[in-house]
Amino acid sequence: MKKQLVTASLFAAAAMLLFTMPIAADQLPDPDGKPADMNKKVKVFIIMGQSNTLEMGKVKGDKEGSLEYAVKTEKLYPFMVDDAGNWTTRQDVRNVHVMGSGGPGGRGGVKRNDWLTVSGGKIGIETGIGHHIGNALEEPVLILKSSIGNRSLGWDLLPPGSPSYEFELEVKNKQTKQLEKKTFIYAGYGQSPLSWEKGTEPKPIGWKAGLQYDGDVARAKDVLKNLGEFYPDATGYEVAGFLWWQGDKDRYNAGHAAMYEKNLNNLIASLRKDFNAPKAKFVCATLGQTSKENANGNEKLILDAMFAISDAAKYPALKGDVATVYTNPLSMGGASNGHYGGNAKTYMNVGLGMGKAMVELLKN
Repeated sequence: MKKQLVTASLFAAAAMLLFTMPIAADQLPDPDGKPADMNKKVKVFIIMGQSNTLEMGKVKGDKEGSLEYAVKTEKLYPFMVDDAGNWTTRQDVRNVHVMGSGGPGGRGGVKRNDWLTVSGGKIGIETGIGHHIGNALEEPVLILKSSIGNRSLGWDLLPPGSPSYEFELEVKNKQTKQLEKKTFIYAGYGQSPLSWEKGTEPKPIGWKAGLQYDGDVARAKDVLKNLGEFYPDATGYEVAGFLWWQGDKDRYNAGHAAMYEKNLNNLIASLRKDFNAPKAKFVCATLGQTSKENANGNEKLILDAMFAISDAAKYPALKGDVATVYTNPLSMGGASNGHYGGNAKTYMNVGLGMGKAMVELLKN
């Protein structure tokens, strides 16, 4: 370990590896400004999901909700600034974001490729994740984000091998205007459209189940194929973990919400296979607005699925490899569909929580 935490960790880890964190956050030491040992392989941590994972937290401003206010006025996250009040930079953690719409070759490109610091007007969860992991590991660290907004696990990000399935819905009869139950077929990986009534012929559209998964994986692999462009002097790499913050789009579709647990389990297996990382750790974060006490409907299905995936009794093959971060206590208000009002503390707290959870899994 590079450095020990200045103060005792304020995290609570339950038996199922569920993590929460007070708003004050861990007091990590300031980065020492030194590069990592480049004789070691780069440890790669891949962030995937939807717009929750993008940079949505405000940096500038003298009012509550901005990172500047949190650091300079509320005195939070002191490791983020040096003695002169400038944003610190980690020389041992690279921060890379690639984004594209749809499959491989979809429009988009490299959005960020730099050492971990604060630059521009927004931050995301990669900041807290990178500080925690970078502090814990001697190896060079690459935080590699491959994601775009407005994507569902049940459709756009559906992992390979996921079969089609039947799901019953109440729909309004166009003639009688009354609600009636009908059975629909939901697309499996590679199928189109999203769903169709059982007994009818599906009419494919210009999108198919899993298209965004294929694209996000391919764009991340392109970075790793050209590692020297993204991590100077790298001698090799190992995909050590995946971090997932998603679920907003699935909560608007009952058929997707009902299958979230199964799809999430398939996602872990598919990512490990596609990146040749059979023991890579997986950290999943819940939606910030969804509380265990008040969750209902589709949101409860998704929350329960995220808790279930880290239940060693239910998934013994994943024991010690998966953690769920309960983000409701970490969120400063708002909801995932409104990007939590752009509150930087939400993104810092969730990122630190996910980074801490990943470090604990790596220790185990």
